[in-house]
Amino acid sequence: MPAPATEAASFDAVSVNLNTALCKLPLAPPVMVDPANSVREALRAIDAQDAEAAVIVDTASSVPLGIVTLRDAIRSIINDDCDLAGPVAGIMTGGLASLSAEATVHQATVLMFRRGMRHLILTGADGRLFNVVSQGDLYGMQAADSASLANAILATGSIAELAQQTAAVRRFAARRLAEGSGAEALCEWIAALNDLVALQVIDLVEGEFELPYVPWCWIVFGSEGRLEQTLVTDQDNGIVFAAASATEAEELRQKFLPFARAVNAALDDCGFPLCTGQIMAGNPAWCLSLDEWKHTFDRWISVPEPKALLNASIFFDFRPLYGREELVTELQRWLLQRVKGNTAFVRAMAVNALEQEPPLSWWRDFRCNDDRKYPHTLNLKGQGIRLFVDAVRILALAHGVEYTNTVERLRGVRAALGMPVEEAAAMAAAFYQIQRLRLQNQVSGEFPDAANRLNPDRLHKLDRQILKEAFRQARTLQQRLRLDYLS
Repeated sequence: MPAPATEAASFDAVSVNLNTALCKLPLAPPVMVDPANSVREALRAIDAQDAEAAVIVDTASSVPLGIVTLRDAIRSIINDDCDLAGPVAGIMTGGLASLSAEATVHQATVLMFRRGMRHLILTGADGRLFNVVSQGDLYGMQAADSASLANAILATGSIAELAQQTAAVRRFAARRLAEGSGAEALCEWIAALNDLVALQVIDLVEGEFELPYVPWCWIVFGSEGRLEQTLVTDQDNGIVFAAASATEAEELRQKFLPFARAVNAALDDCGFPLCTGQIMAGNPAWCLSLDEWKHTFDRWISVPEPKALLNASIFFDFRPLYGREELVTELQRWLLQRVKGNTAFVRAMAVNALEQEPPLSWWRDFRCNDDRKYPHTLNLKGQGIRLFVDAVRILALAHGVEYTNTVERLRGVRAALGMPVEEAAAMAAAFYQIQRLRLQNQVSGEFPDAANRLNPDRLHKLDRQILKEAFRQARTLQQRLRLDYLS
């Protein structure tokens, strides 16, 4: 699938999506004022830069103390709550949540929705002010219905109400698909809205339990960990917590498990089915201390047996969702260091990934399966998306790329592979075309109990050709994997 020239040229450029680092957004310089400045001086500074807000910054340390928005200032003036000559610190909003400038648009979007914030302060690694990001910077291009849907999710007070909102997310996605939304943006918004649902579930359930007072974090794996969810998705999650010893870890696990099982049950009620493979936080095997997670990953890497490789294909795509994210960050960085340079494990993963080939026959038609229940069908997930996900995961892990999203991994590893931009852009386009067909197929409901099954004869001529070319791109990617690790 040759990528259009403009698409290939922009592949390595900063394209704003939910995986984009906030520090890469084209933001205007922040308006900064000293807490001793008057309200009038702060408003003049905001007006001079045609901004929406000013950050109150400690002059000596450059640490942000609070924020004053034009909207808040006008409200204070109308209500006679401020003196224009008085210090701006008197009307600032302090104690606001901030986010690292290295965080992603997805993280900022979810945080701002949850806190009802219009502006978010970004800080550098040293805690100093980096910039300010607004709702418009993050999702100004989104339709109002997605924002209202997010607000409705966060306003729910029960699991039953939340289940209704989850169904609304599915309707929202189906409508957007019919309107022509691209697969990349649509999958990202499905993931963002599903995150809000899961966060709300955890908030509601957590209030019913007395959890241990230790750092812990809810982790998501698989497609949710990659921000690549479609309309049909089950649960893949776990918990990581801090523990000083194996004995303490076991004691803490027993306290977390009832809570985790309640969350799993509530997510199931909200339309996220229980994982048939039991990859859920309520399973003691996936409710582990940080050291236990490291030991588990280390065991899979040291002895790459078939089951270990299957687990790697699921568990190696993870990200934090709720709680102390630094635990997950430490685990991610440890894992990358452990895998990078481990040629035996990477080779074993490559052998495993190459067992599934694109469903193309030698005469370039589709090679459908002979399944009695689903005759003459293709599995767009197992025979399509998985080929890209597995191959790019291996390349990213082997080169120490931190991203979990498939296309972001491809961008991150392209230069190290010496892969032409046009080739990488074509692979990304192929990946999203298969995602688009998956989404369309899930909406059509031809196989309600097998949403990723597609009868290729139902496709019109152009989509048939697109799907064939997408599978050829998967074949090209697998050839590169074979040459790099098996030759």
